Amino acid sequence: MASKDVLVGVIGGSGLYHLDNLTLVETVNPETPWGYPSSPISICSLPSGAKVAFVARHGKHHNISPSAVPARANIAALKSLGVRAILAFSAVGSLREEIAPGHFAIPTQIIDRTKGVRPASFFEGTGAVAHAAFGDPFSLKLVRWLETEVEKALVAEGRGVVLHKDKCIVCMEGPQFSTRAESIMYRAWGGDLINMSVLPEAKLAREAELGYALIATATDYDSWRPHSEAVTASQVFQTLQANANTSRHVAASILEDLHLAALQGDLLSEEKGSMSLSIMPRSGDQKEEDIQKLAYILSAYFQPAGIAN
Repeated sequence: MASKDVLVGVIGGSGLYHLDNLTLVETVNPETPWGYPSSPISICSLPSGAKVAFVARHGKHHNISPSAVPARANIAALKSLGVRAILAFSAVGSLREEIAPGHFAIPTQIIDRTKGVRPASFFEGTGAVAHAAFGDPFSLKLVRWLETEVEKALVAEGRGVVLHKDKCIVCMEGPQFSTRAESIMYRAWGGDLINMSVLPEAKLAREAELGYALIATATDYDSWRPHSEAVTASQVFQTLQANANTSRHVAASILEDLHLAALQGDLLSEEKGSMSLSIMPRSGDQKEEDIQKLAYILSAYFQPAGIAN
């Protein structure tokens, strides 16, 4: 199924359910060993003819809550199409005064506050164990490239949207927003942003040896400000549409160059082969069905019976 000209995948977050200025080529809905993705995947053509894959994280009609997003299916489906770099968008809360609603950020660190109800590894229940390196949870070469290109796109849009760099994002379970006490605690921990979606996406992308970066779009100040109302969904919606429009502008501005950078290879060099030392030695009695499942995303390390290297 993999196609060499689909190197970049985009995961759209709240409010971002499609991309602009691209030509729809086809819609696919691959069944992976972890089920179907959260929405059918749109394969869109760039002006050069190269293709980009787009999936809506919460479904086409935002009917999937953060805890129920089939993240393993999303990542596996994108990789099955040939994707090597994932550009994810997410609406976030701000934990810092200087990151105002409407601002964008590209984080480099994550604090995990999910509760273990989300499957966070492709290896669960397969008879194999892997300890992926996750000290730098985002692909730093990809992040540094994006910082320059996204900033250019924001300046060109002319709305004065600010881009913040090297920030730490807290991923909470949800679907409820933070209490005031939690919001203050996250600030004390060094959190700058908060969302409900970056995990397990980033972990799964790392296991699948895919480049992964997040463009975070601030919609609110969470609940830490002592003289402000706590965040509500209606407050978020007020900023969401403007952020989504800017996100589409950013995507339209950078995807062509991102595809070319991915094609040249160096941008994604830190991911290739990164799992080779992470998979623990396996016994010879691993079930064939589990080998086939893992081969779907890591064929370099798992070979079903009867398939030569």
